[in-house]
Amino acid sequence: MKHEILSDPSLSYAPCRYGLSRQFFRGPRRNLDAPYVAFIGGTETYGKFIERPFPDLVEASLGMTCANFGLVNAGVDAYVNDPAIISACHDAKVTVIQILGAQNLSNRFYKVHPRRNDRFLSASTVMKAVYSDTDYADFSFNRHMLLQLYHQYADRFDILRNELQEAWSARMNTLIESIDGPVVLLWLSDQPLTDLKWNDRPEPFRHDPLFVTRTMVEKLMTKASYLVEVQPSVEARQRGTEGMVFPMLSSGAASEMAGVQAHSETAAKLLPVLRGMLGH
Repeated sequence: MKHEILSDPSLSYAPCRYGLSRQFFRGPRRNLDAPYVAFIGGTETYGKFIERPFPDLVEASLGMTCANFGLVNAGVDAYVNDPAIISACHDAKVTVIQILGAQNLSNRFYKVHPRRNDRFLSASTVMKAVYSDTDYADFSFNRHMLLQLYHQYADRFDILRNELQEAWSARMNTLIESIDGPVVLLWLSDQPLTDLKWNDRPEPFRHDPLFVTRTMVEKLMTKASYLVEVQPSVEARQRGTEGMVFPMLSSGAASEMAGVQAHSETAAKLLPVLRGMLGH
């Protein structure tokens, strides 16, 4: 979070904490004594480089407090391992869960940082046995490590992918069960939610949520109330970074993120679902 503050002084994220959570979330801090909708997710939910991310837009239109528990580069582990945020989501009228990629969670092959889930910590003995000619000290980030393994061991990469998908499904079930309240799943991606083989797409490692399929998500619908799918329009994608706030050094990163119009389209898709659930 210090990096977020120092790298972008023109946009204040007003970092705050909730309860005993060790995470810093985007503020200003919301009052959780009144009825509220909780939002958990990754960079898009947090709204990096976005003045008014979609939880803020929903709050303004809905007329109800919306607590943004989004975290930059988060994985499912950031929430499963945070009792304070699980409790806050349990007390919410509805929780919106942005579907996150399967690469940023600990599994039988490797361990990730408990809060900054995109950070690779260590490989297990199983992983070192399957992919034995790799120096894991070279990696700081999961995606970089996975990309390298894919190129180096294409013939056995599916072993690792299957493990990540199974771990993701188990962890998502745990998350939804722990919240124990109404849940809306949000698919927000430049790619459609599909069962198309992930590496049949050009540059498959650039697309998020990584390794998540329609079948995986639909299996969660026995526990979730709704699935909202948002694929930003051609116009939203063409607008690129228009209206975003970022330093020049971050222009490349900003161009990879959901822009201002994509956030507006996401809020517009969520609003009728939330109004129906809340009786507004």
